[in-house]
Amino acid sequence: MAKNKLKSFEQLKSFENVIQPVYAEILNNDFHLKGKWAESFFKNTNPIVLELGCGKGEYTTGLAELNPDINYIGIDIKGARIWRGATTVIEKGLKNVAFIRSAIDPIQSFFSENEISEIWLTFSDPQPNKPKKRLSSSLFLNRYLSFLKPGAIIHLKTDSLILFDYTYCLVKENNFSIILKSNNVYSDDYLPDAIKNIQTFYEKKFISVGKKINYLEFIVNHHSTVIEPLEFGKCKVTTELQSVNL
Repeated sequence: MAKNKLKSFEQLKSFENVIQPVYAEILNNDFHLKGKWAESFFKNTNPIVLELGCGKGEYTTGLAELNPDINYIGIDIKGARIWRGATTVIEKGLKNVAFIRSAIDPIQSFFSENEISEIWLTFSDPQPNKPKKRLSSSLFLNRYLSFLKPGAIIHLKTDSLILFDYTYCLVKENNFSIILKSNNVYSDDYLPDAIKNIQTFYEKKFISVGKKINYLEFIVNHHSTVIEPLEFGKCKVTTELQSVNL
């Protein structure tokens, strides 16, 4: 197993669709493609969508197949996962996909104002004891706002009720617009096919043991600083809202 990982890591260096920046170089400095992803990497003017904590890139690659006129970037710190996603992209001949091997913390170093159209958070670590480390926390959402286009959509798909309830309460606290909400993806017919037909490695495991999958789709407000859900303990996820036509 160790030899296979080393071989995979070595292969990553030759993959044109994988970028592996040195953490120290981007922590306090802008990455050289910041603001230039469309023209310099993808060489088109198509919208760019991120999958943060992409794992093996199931959503990055699945969405790229469905939408060839949209560019996708998956970000994850784990080299073996990135290798799997990048290999799938090569096998399928997809030209609208890139992967960045990096932690999410320095996300602002990679992207410039109005550069990103959408974000997917698929089965992110719920961080039960460290809410600020959740990828849907106010800390991260304020970072995303520095590069999201106005009206950009954020998707959350998770098995974790802790993460789902927390994010829902944050969305309500900040008066964000909810587009779709589901407490059981596979029993709600109104959801788009991509929500059901693309499944991550972890999602399949959760489904196999009977876990329900939750989904939340919302738009953040560019005109104010995102705050934490102040009364999270009192906030209860309701089922009255399923779909909102914007």
